[in-house]
Amino acid sequence: MAATLVVPSALAAETTYTPPEARQRIGLNMGWKFKEADVTGAEKPAFDDTSWDSVNVPHTWNASDGADGSGYDRGTGWYRRDVTVSESLSGKDLILQFAGVKQVAEVWVNGTKLGQHNGGYSRFRFDATDALKVGDNVIAVKVNNADNADIAPVEDKNYTFYGGIYRNVSLWAVDPLHVRVLDYAGPGVYLRQSNVTSTSAQVDVTTKLSNGDSTSRSVQVRTVVTDADNNVVAEKKTAAASLAAGSGTDTVQSLTIANPHLWNGVSDPYMYRAHVEIIDAESGKVTDVVTEPLGLRSFKVDPDEGFSLNGKPYRLKGVNLHQDRAGVGWAVTDAHHVQDLEMIGEMGANAVRMAHYQHDQKNYNLADEKGFVVWAEIPNLNRTPDSAGYTANAKQQMRELIRQNYNHPSIVFWGIGNEQGNTNMGGIPNAGGDAVTNNLLSDLATLVATEDGDRISTYASCCVSDTGKIASHAETAGYNMYHGWYQSGSVGSWADDLHKADPTRKIALSEYGAGANTNQHYLNPPKPSPGGQWHPEEYQSLVHEAAWKDLKTRSYLWGTFVWLMFDHALDSWNQGSQPGINDKGLVTHDRTVKKDAFYWYKANWASTPTLHITSKRWTQRTAASTEIKVYSNADKVTATLNGTSLGEKTSTDHIFKWPVTLKPGVNTVTVKATINGAEQTDTTTWTLDNGSAYSKTEAEDFDEQSGINVYQTTSSENGWLLAGAINPGNSLTYYDVDFGTTPPKTVTTRIASGATATGTIQYRLGSPTGTIIAEVPVSNTGGWQSWTGKSTTLSEQATGKHKLYLTFTGTGGDFVNINWFQFQR
Repeated sequence: MAATLVVPSALAAETTYTPPEARQRIGLNMGWKFKEADVTGAEKPAFDDTSWDSVNVPHTWNASDGADGSGYDRGTGWYRRDVTVSESLSGKDLILQFAGVKQVAEVWVNGTKLGQHNGGYSRFRFDATDALKVGDNVIAVKVNNADNADIAPVEDKNYTFYGGIYRNVSLWAVDPLHVRVLDYAGPGVYLRQSNVTSTSAQVDVTTKLSNGDSTSRSVQVRTVVTDADNNVVAEKKTAAASLAAGSGTDTVQSLTIANPHLWNGVSDPYMYRAHVEIIDAESGKVTDVVTEPLGLRSFKVDPDEGFSLNGKPYRLKGVNLHQDRAGVGWAVTDAHHVQDLEMIGEMGANAVRMAHYQHDQKNYNLADEKGFVVWAEIPNLNRTPDSAGYTANAKQQMRELIRQNYNHPSIVFWGIGNEQGNTNMGGIPNAGGDAVTNNLLSDLATLVATEDGDRISTYASCCVSDTGKIASHAETAGYNMYHGWYQSGSVGSWADDLHKADPTRKIALSEYGAGANTNQHYLNPPKPSPGGQWHPEEYQSLVHEAAWKDLKTRSYLWGTFVWLMFDHALDSWNQGSQPGINDKGLVTHDRTVKKDAFYWYKANWASTPTLHITSKRWTQRTAASTEIKVYSNADKVTATLNGTSLGEKTSTDHIFKWPVTLKPGVNTVTVKATINGAEQTDTTTWTLDNGSAYSKTEAEDFDEQSGINVYQTTSSENGWLLAGAINPGNSLTYYDVDFGTTPPKTVTTRIASGATATGTIQYRLGSPTGTIIAEVPVSNTGGWQSWTGKSTTLSEQATGKHKLYLTFTGTGGDFVNINWFQFQR
């Protein structure tokens, strides 16, 4: 179909444009019935679902059990909903759209099966025109979240797989003559940019037409590009052409935009809009309109100079992002997405790797608007089954990812996989990169080039040869490296060695970081065990301090991405005294606490004033000798302790330190700085308490919070005790617990336990067989993160200083988590 120029760009800017309303969207999020079971006959319209739970979507049945470390339901759930179709929709094509269902969805309307979608992250649509009728209708959806070797990903070793209809559901009514909606659920309009400079930009607009009518239609396609103020900057319209009944065709229109305002990352994410009208040429009626984002930009990756945007060096300082959060799992709202992306922007990041799967459209829209450069990827993780089904599904998800997100200016990188052949993830047999793995990665890289030859394919490699086949299929390579956590040495030395060994390889750091529990603290801590229960927040900060000092000077790295922005659910883990949580985030899973490392990056990356005292949450101190450490982007910072000036410090690395001696009792720390002409202040209080039984004592092996020295008296079967998580028959021991001269009356113990953790926690003085002063009953609290405080009256008096033993006399075979204990008089 030929395109003819109607309005030259120079003249088009004189007019404004508002797209006519042609499509109708009906939201279907409210009023669902749900059953967490496989139910026979639930697809039938007359099925009685009155006893089922009433829910709204987004919804997941794993919101409670997906992040507690106790295992979660990977089975089947059913959803049903009534929907009324009005008479006004007669003659329209009716399209049922699901934005995301994990992971196999079978959909029925009025008992007619519309189809099945395999894959838990991409949008999908079914044509429901023939199945829906005017009046009352019933939609039924069977969701299966079980392991499936034919669907990527095949293992939940990286994150929790939340089952359910966890994104929006809607019904779309369109004229039979419309932009195609069933093109892998893509927009049907694809905007290809080329020759983008500050003086000119070419945009080739491909529109996929569909005529669902029973007769042929004469059709025209009109494309209008508007700027941020709705001014028309370019316009084209095709000549009328006949489109046969039940057929489709593609049309391509080339538009030139003079002196374009470029999409320039976080500093200036300017957006145009491309509006495509479908016109019935006989009546002149606009039958359909699709509006897509258009951010004009050029980009490049060079093996020596790194990433450039619009012809200028643009270092990608990024984070990884998972879509879950505490309490709701994957059933997140638009407001949640907004909060996440705003927090990323606050920290000063300019890039996001949306791991490890296709995210909701809201995230990509926000990235467009905020100027983040995005790495988008499919969930091709860890292991490649030797299965034609898996290969086909991975390619399907790659096509869905690209077509559904083709027009987002934020997306620059298409990720084809993560950590394939990693022997550290479950003994994967193809660690050396067998033919199955390499063939699939090669096919995916080729598919990216075919679907979108302008963007850049990439891959996140780990634990195999950095220059081997697995890491070499994509145009660029990212590496998941955890120096200071899983690996020794420095990330800078590793990067230099790789760049020297393979100077034409375009490399990035796709993951780096360390775990941190915001309730655990230690001054300049030794390296913890990654799989252990002690993950002091201060150690995470040290890892990130060292990493960024190395990374910021290496311009050949086209991007660096912290793992990760927010703690995320991984129900099979039990680390850092937070069962079910990967605690490497810079912010907690519930988004309520920004860890110290967050402010380290904010001080380095953001232009907004940053002044932050570290270790604020370490409020109970026992060592008088300590330090005040501050992250700031100020030139100089002053500090006071208890009103006494400690003087002014300058820094070349955004870290300011003062050695101090705390006094017994409450100590007030205040720091001040002038940044961008305005005075900034931060303050905190630390209480020095030398081992008092009446301070809150946290149950960890390096217990600097309370000052009481705790050590492990009994080894577990693995050769060490999970401090804070006591197995039956094991103990935690605390030195020099001072009860004073007046004995306590009660003790409060904050615990969490599962159904099989039964017995008592005994408080004993002096030895494991010493006097029992209290016994705390243990029973199911609802899971390993369902915390409850239990107050117990002491059975014996205790005064003076003692060793204190906490022994679990469990009979159920499972352990109990202890968060803290505190005695009261």
